[in-house]
Amino acid sequence: MNVGIIGSGTMGSGIAQVAATSGCQVKLYDTNQAALDKAKAALEKILLRLIEKGRIDSAEKDRIQANISYVDNLKDLADSNLTIEAIIENLEIKKKVFSELESYVSDDCIIASNTSSLSIASIAASLKNPKRCVGIHFFNPAPLMKLVEVIPAIQTSYETLEKSIDTISSWKKTVAVAKDTPGFIVNRVARPFYGEALRIYEEGIADFSTIDNSLKTLGGFRMGPFELMDFIGNDVNYTVTETVFEAFYYDPRYKPAFTQKRFAEAGYLGRKSGIGYYEYDNNGKKVEDSNVIQSESEESHDETLAKQIFDRVLVMLINEAADALFLNIASAEDIDNAMTKGVNYPKGLLAWADEKGIDWCVNKMDELYNEYHEDRYRCSPLLRKMNRENKTFFN
Repeated sequence: MNVGIIGSGTMGSGIAQVAATSGCQVKLYDTNQAALDKAKAALEKILLRLIEKGRIDSAEKDRIQANISYVDNLKDLADSNLTIEAIIENLEIKKKVFSELESYVSDDCIIASNTSSLSIASIAASLKNPKRCVGIHFFNPAPLMKLVEVIPAIQTSYETLEKSIDTISSWKKTVAVAKDTPGFIVNRVARPFYGEALRIYEEGIADFSTIDNSLKTLGGFRMGPFELMDFIGNDVNYTVTETVFEAFYYDPRYKPAFTQKRFAEAGYLGRKSGIGYYEYDNNGKKVEDSNVIQSESEESHDETLAKQIFDRVLVMLINEAADALFLNIASAEDIDNAMTKGVNYPKGLLAWADEKGIDWCVNKMDELYNEYHEDRYRCSPLLRKMNRENKTFFN
């Protein structure tokens, strides 16, 4: 299979590595020759590291590299069976590239976008044959993360969808099919992990490390929300939140936090700037006990407080997952797979809801709503219905 990748940044290079490892003939395209040279050198370094770890041998390294060609002319992708665009999140730029690309490739070439937040329907509309367009969203780093969201637009043909699923599955990835709505599955369902943690901080309930430790210790999350925002970059995470908020017609569930906006404006971006919610050394390692803003709370290590924080964030995540199922964004299985394999959650949120009890979820959401009277804390109708009917998601 011939695969064309548009954009040689971290994501595009990662997707190229995945496809090449699976035996595809890959052409990695970029307008910037220096960027292509950098991508080739970076891949060589990655493959050498894999040899050191015993994951591959030198013959496998040579095979993977031989499967990738580095090109600086879009016409070079003419023989592609599948193209995946991984460039800047700008709708107009993507549309322009897709329109030009369509004039070079064959009629049956699938044209896909790796966008994490833009409308696939809008991108597809730039093509003369929009039926060939689909969203194929990898997670960073693409070679390591198992999940790929496949998003059909309303124009996407069944044949395009099935071929895309089969191809990505053959690359040993877990496919989750999502409706073409803002944030798809992961970037929609995960919003409360950040948003509610920021709200808890802004209310003065706890500081960054207390909130992070509550989620890690009681929930088993690998990183707390503030650590993860620092890892992603406060500028990037804030922009995604702002985009989702706007795309959902300013639904208060997705409202951005002033704290994150101010941190981004201050240049406190996290690991990449050396300072975010925590401070980092030159190797990007967090400096212990380095809350940038210290809490005045005497309860920072209180077990009751930790449980209160964990329960609040967890039920908001469960509520968001339930609402995604209620609105047919994806199946229950795909939603849980997306969260465990896309962002490494310790459990699927819907399975977690079954474990905690649907009545627990409804009561916790109602407690929050009764305290705040904000639409942000409205309980999903699906949870209410399931509670009345004494149903669970999987059992």
